[in-house]
Amino acid sequence: MQRFQRWKVLSILAMSLLALLIIIPSFIGEANRKAVASWLPSWLPVRAIVLGLDLQGGAHLVWQVDAADVTKSQIESMRDDVRRLLRDEKIPLAGGIGATGRSVQFRVPDEAARTKVVGRLRTLAQPGGVTALGTATPAVFEIVQSEGGLIRLTLSEAATNERIRKAVDQTIEVLRRRIDTTGTTEPNIQRQGADRILVQVPGLLDTNRLKDLVGTTAKLEFRLVAEPGYNPADIEMLKEFDKDGKTVTGEYPVEKRNMVRGEDLTDAQPGFDSRTNEPVVNFKFNIRGGRDFGEATSRNVNKLFAIVLDNKVISAPRILSPITGGSGQISGRFTVQAVNDLSVLLRAGALPTALTVVEERTVGPGLGQDSIDAGKLAGYVAASLVILYMLTTYGTFGVFANIALFVHIAMIFAGLVLLGATLTLPGIAGIVLTIGMAVDSNVLIYERIREENHLGRSIISSLEAGFTRAFATIVDSQSTAMVVAVILYFLGSGPVRGFAVTLGLGIITTIVTAVTMTRMMIALWYRWKRPQTLPI
Repeated sequence: MQRFQRWKVLSILAMSLLALLIIIPSFIGEANRKAVASWLPSWLPVRAIVLGLDLQGGAHLVWQVDAADVTKSQIESMRDDVRRLLRDEKIPLAGGIGATGRSVQFRVPDEAARTKVVGRLRTLAQPGGVTALGTATPAVFEIVQSEGGLIRLTLSEAATNERIRKAVDQTIEVLRRRIDTTGTTEPNIQRQGADRILVQVPGLLDTNRLKDLVGTTAKLEFRLVAEPGYNPADIEMLKEFDKDGKTVTGEYPVEKRNMVRGEDLTDAQPGFDSRTNEPVVNFKFNIRGGRDFGEATSRNVNKLFAIVLDNKVISAPRILSPITGGSGQISGRFTVQAVNDLSVLLRAGALPTALTVVEERTVGPGLGQDSIDAGKLAGYVAASLVILYMLTTYGTFGVFANIALFVHIAMIFAGLVLLGATLTLPGIAGIVLTIGMAVDSNVLIYERIREENHLGRSIISSLEAGFTRAFATIVDSQSTAMVVAVILYFLGSGPVRGFAVTLGLGIITTIVTAVTMTRMMIALWYRWKRPQTLPI
């Protein structure tokens, strides 16, 4: 007990000092943080604890994936697959390929050709084959043959549900990239049910801009404007809108054929046109997109090239010369804000399906301040009662426990800063709970020391036995609590995860402060005082 190595003392003091330095920016104003950053080490993070939606207010929205749009996309993809298969096999049809509801149908009069087609279709219907467990993956569609050579392909329910699940997963990633690009701190984006997505953005009170940014599908296409005499079946009329996005300024007959895919876009940045000084978006393609863009512009010089975003023409410039460098520019009477938002949308990628807002709430900062005040009051009361109890019950040892408790709280806040975690109201509850848990560990140690001393052991022997024998009990109790925290984090969501984070951090710091730090202080006290009796 007397031999507490110097490196351990210095390590504990360094950790305590580091925790205090890390949490300083969280308790000073925004204006003072730059001044503090000037005298803190450059490697030390100078940032405040991130407050959750329930503490600082913000936007709360729930979006629903359009299942009908997902089904429509599947049907179109299935029809394209059938068209490509028939073209590759050079099989003639009696009529065209029809699509109605959840089915695609076509007629192949020749029996031999029909048998060949059905065999290929069965391969398409079972793309996954057999899983590692030996079970077949669910079929994408069912094949039904009728009289007259009619073949009908109907989407299976399992395939639609799987596509919706993948659409939700992809949408979550796209939303995260879009919102992160705006500089918003710690948004909460998660699945809710089978086809809904919850988005919470702390500190953002303008839900309209968030809806405009998130709700836009951002499906970018480059199509030619059809010239007179073009087949009407291969064109569609698309409207051009003003910079407000609501006023129609024109209408174009646009070819249905997409010359360059938006997925081949690698970068999009806001800028200004060097000639007109108007806000524009500068974009770049990957190798395939650059090749397709160069070929399209080379073959269609002097034609109008429509840039289509979500079936709206945002610009239709004339191709004056081939553009072969793999980059280009989108202009169209944009505002600076519109150019920034469009750049974010294009960089983040397209949503796989349309989204509908089914729930929208704005939490005001006043309510969050009330929560903070209530949390502070709870923390102050809990800490005061614990400090008073430890002082009256254990005297000098109670002082050591209270110092360790202060460092324990500082380390929790420092952990939140280093992890970039969000502090929520349940998180404050977790901190208050760990205050009691940390002191409980000291109580176990002190009572064990007292018991050993009553059995006739010397002071130094009682201290050594108290820490050694209580340690196993403390580790067991904290381990079970950590298991609960881990389960809450991985299976919970939102506020529950906030509680789990602070609880987990509190459990880790409890081992450091209540056991190691308290032991260090008692060891130093014993070497200094050489007491004849225990102060407990």
